[in-house]
Amino acid sequence: MGHNMHWTDRVGRRLKLRDLHILLAVAQSGSMGKAAADLAISQPSVSKAIAAVEHAIGLRLLDRGPQGIEPTIYGRALLKCGTAVFDELRQGVRELEFLTDPTAGELRIGCSETMAAGFVSAIIDRMSRQHPRAVFHLVPADSITLMNRELRQRTVELLVTSTSGLTPGEDVNVEILFDDRFVVMADAESTWGRRRKLTLAGLLNELWILPPAESIPGRSIAQAFRASGVEPPRVHMVSFSLPLHYHLLATGRFVTMLPVSMLHFGKHLSLKLLPVDLRGDPYATGIITLKNRTLSPLAQLFITCAREVAKPLAKSH
Repeated sequence: MGHNMHWTDRVGRRLKLRDLHILLAVAQSGSMGKAAADLAISQPSVSKAIAAVEHAIGLRLLDRGPQGIEPTIYGRALLKCGTAVFDELRQGVRELEFLTDPTAGELRIGCSETMAAGFVSAIIDRMSRQHPRAVFHLVPADSITLMNRELRQRTVELLVTSTSGLTPGEDVNVEILFDDRFVVMADAESTWGRRRKLTLAGLLNELWILPPAESIPGRSIAQAFRASGVEPPRVHMVSFSLPLHYHLLATGRFVTMLPVSMLHFGKHLSLKLLPVDLRGDPYATGIITLKNRTLSPLAQLFITCAREVAKPLAKSH
């Protein structure tokens, strides 16, 4: 009982959202001066707000370190909860806006380059017809960075990514939508594009453009080569960049391996699946969200739409 009284009297009544917001700004920028400038308030107001939070909590929350101001272990714990509090509040306000106009709203999505070029583009295309005022922010990165950094720091609301090589953890939901696999591709106009039958061994000495060997897609591609009985080729261009892939493939001199879903959704791309017998394992692709986070209505619509768009792929695989 005593503990609850302590919460009501001290924290519940004294801790102001505005002060907590200022504390977050100071911790993020590492300086009172910078936080004051960012928030367009005076430096004494910043000091006063921090003193007020420390007084309400009854613990020291910030230390002056060599790198500027750094949170103490209590400060770190409070900031973690503060980030979640403001995120929930933001989602709540968005929900209110959305209830008055369900077609507005913003959604931040994390995905790989190849997902962005295929599957995610197809979802956005469909959603933009039904909800022309919705705004989508796309954060492209590899799946590990997306999950460990962007999703957990709440800079994106959901991820559309392959789940291979990921250890999701207790705090996330994973919904598998379809299996993808790597296939050999070249430009539709290239000489290979006209051939009926090709062997993987016969292509090994051509100019290859592939992702880094140590990345998750790189490892998946190496596994596909070995499962097909050949060692991975010597790569001429190592890159994740799809624009770079497109430019080099357009010369008709390069071959690559990309997910088959890109061909399914990228009908406009000048890419052709080469008739090569390839035995790599398919890998699951889906949507990852944080478990204890209220999804915005737009995110819920996006997930519903993603399930629809994925249906033909789920069947064909």
